[in-house]
Amino acid sequence: MRILSGIQPSGALHLGNYFGMMRPAIELQEKGEAFYFIADYHSMTSLFDPAERRRNTLDVALDFLACGLDPKRAVFFKQSDVPEVCELTWMLGTLTPMGLLERCTSYKDKTAKGIPVNHGLFAYPVLMAADILIYDSNIVPVGQDQKQHVEVTRDIAIKFNEQYGQTFVIPEPQIRGETAKVPGVDGEKMSKSYGNTIEIFGDEKTLRKKVMAIKMDSRTPAEPKPDADQNLAIQLLKVIDPGVGQEWEDRLRAGGPGYGDLKKKLFESYWESFAAARQKRAELLANLDYVNGILAAGAAKARTKAAEVLKRARVASGLE
Repeated sequence: MRILSGIQPSGALHLGNYFGMMRPAIELQEKGEAFYFIADYHSMTSLFDPAERRRNTLDVALDFLACGLDPKRAVFFKQSDVPEVCELTWMLGTLTPMGLLERCTSYKDKTAKGIPVNHGLFAYPVLMAADILIYDSNIVPVGQDQKQHVEVTRDIAIKFNEQYGQTFVIPEPQIRGETAKVPGVDGEKMSKSYGNTIEIFGDEKTLRKKVMAIKMDSRTPAEPKPDADQNLAIQLLKVIDPGVGQEWEDRLRAGGPGYGDLKKKLFESYWESFAAARQKRAELLANLDYVNGILAAGAAKARTKAAEVLKRARVASGLE
């Protein structure tokens, strides 16, 4: 079984990235052959500062390795170090109906929020399909918001196979339902695009202030809160530490604790959860040659597989 997942270097990694993609991916490296990449091509749809892209790419590498990715068990690389994916994107695009891309909710949501539209943003699912198919991926762990893009990948692969003969493995998405959609500090889905994130490796004072600023309702501590499960701080706490989150939910339902105490507990649980990862990240930052070596070795392995699959697609489609 081959597992494939990628993450964009579009800014500081946050709890939504970790629980929606990183932790499931790290757990899966024990269960199959894992290919994990930093999606720097994808970041070009919304990030246009080259220095920031380089910095963010390094940060993703450091963060992923600090959080538990094992380079002995997983192939870890930069997307742009495997240029074969761009050729496959073109080949898949020639069979992708416009209507299929127009129906993608991620594209519609971004345009509805006024995010500038470019061809890359519109065609994002085709590049994602190439990312998945070029490694004969079987399992794709994704957040709920990306499930549709894996379904688009399946549609494109099936159409290619029907047109040119059996060429691609048809992948399956894997969703962690209980943590696939992590709320941001404003209640919307946590996303760098919306500016509502809690970063994994941010400044302690800044992050504490962000958590303490989460808006609550005007009920007093003594009032029972039968809708405690709808409280944003409770939802976040249950993502970080389900047991503690459930305990505080029960306490809120009964009445007693104040919202300030709840938010303090949320910050403490979050900060303690990533203590070991923060230490590991500092060690990696002091040894960048080691980090860059991991990415280079991963890219070499990834290109070997990508060349094999691309060759198969070129022959099937008559390019060779």
